[in-house]
Amino acid sequence: MAVDQLELGAALNAIVEPELGLPLGEIGFLREVTSRRRRVRIEVALPVAAWPGSDELADEIHRVARAVPGVEEIEFDLTVMNDGERAALRITLRTTMLGAAAGAEPAEDAHGGHGGHGHAHGDDDAAAAFLLPDSTTRVIGVSSGKGGVGKSTVTVNLAIALAQAGHSVGRLDADVYGFSVPKMLGTDHDPIILGDVVIPTSAHGVKCLSMGYFVPDDQPVIWRGPMLHKAIQQFLTDAYWGEPDFVLVDMPPGTGDVALTLAQVMPKAEIIVVTTPQPAAQRVAQRSAFAARRLKLSVRGVVENMSWFTGDDGTRYELFGAGGGLTLAADLGVPLLGQVPLVNAVRQGGDEGRPVVAFEPASETARAFTDIAGKLASLGPARVYRKELTLR
Repeated sequence: MAVDQLELGAALNAIVEPELGLPLGEIGFLREVTSRRRRVRIEVALPVAAWPGSDELADEIHRVARAVPGVEEIEFDLTVMNDGERAALRITLRTTMLGAAAGAEPAEDAHGGHGGHGHAHGDDDAAAAFLLPDSTTRVIGVSSGKGGVGKSTVTVNLAIALAQAGHSVGRLDADVYGFSVPKMLGTDHDPIILGDVVIPTSAHGVKCLSMGYFVPDDQPVIWRGPMLHKAIQQFLTDAYWGEPDFVLVDMPPGTGDVALTLAQVMPKAEIIVVTTPQPAAQRVAQRSAFAARRLKLSVRGVVENMSWFTGDDGTRYELFGAGGGLTLAADLGVPLLGQVPLVNAVRQGGDEGRPVVAFEPASETARAFTDIAGKLASLGPARVYRKELTLR
């Protein structure tokens, strides 16, 4: 029986590319699909040679093709897109990822480029699709009043726990001065740049962007407020996030420029506050929560980190005191989402890019993050927007 060319093409076009979350038929990856009797030829063009997950994609294409009746032999080639194909992909992604300012793209010039951008970098009228009021994406800002309480550790492990629960998750490192996520998450590749579109890197099911991918690890970022604002805005409007279930934002300590920017560009953000048990940290974290409320952001819960250390004899030692998280939650009128114990594996995981939730999922600490993720998901969004209720 000869292969049905239409059936083969439809099956391959429907495969969802894992990095972009879009069907192959929409993003131009399938350059050639032909058949001759029982033999098929499939040529796939990737945006760049080092495209992440290319081996897994090739395996899925083989699996789907072999399931088509009549297919006995497969000739498969992986190649790289030409400039025109990359330009077409960029337009597709740009149209998909921008909501409020999505409009017509300018015509391509003779070199496959564009005479101008349909959306300038950091365009104030542009909005990432997941930030629009009717989007189902929940934006969770992880905040603290001071450094050193493990906010980034909580954000990384909470993001992975949500991904393990089956949610699609993005993670934005908005701590522009103190970026640490690339090392902590253990990503093995940098974001991919396609013209003016940035494709976030991914690890453990979490998409991620951080200033750490764009400057050397030992180089300080010395910027004033307007530059910070522009950088955060570009992370949102020039990056292809898709429309994930959750975007976790690692916020910088304190209540300065970045917090103001995030409140402006992410008005639907929900805030969880990280503190340690001692009263001094609890009071500083409380100021962070009050600042969020003044900026009209919903505070949803408290996470207490470094709550206790469990000795070899099973005894819990409360090295930083006790009760700070519960007191803060009561003062704010929000739930205490969980307490995370202090263990050396968390510190090692952060230094070595081996997050404890991913590499020691049965540990006490990983279970704590999993429970917190479950409680956060069960809360539901703070605000529900509906198109039909929009005033015009």
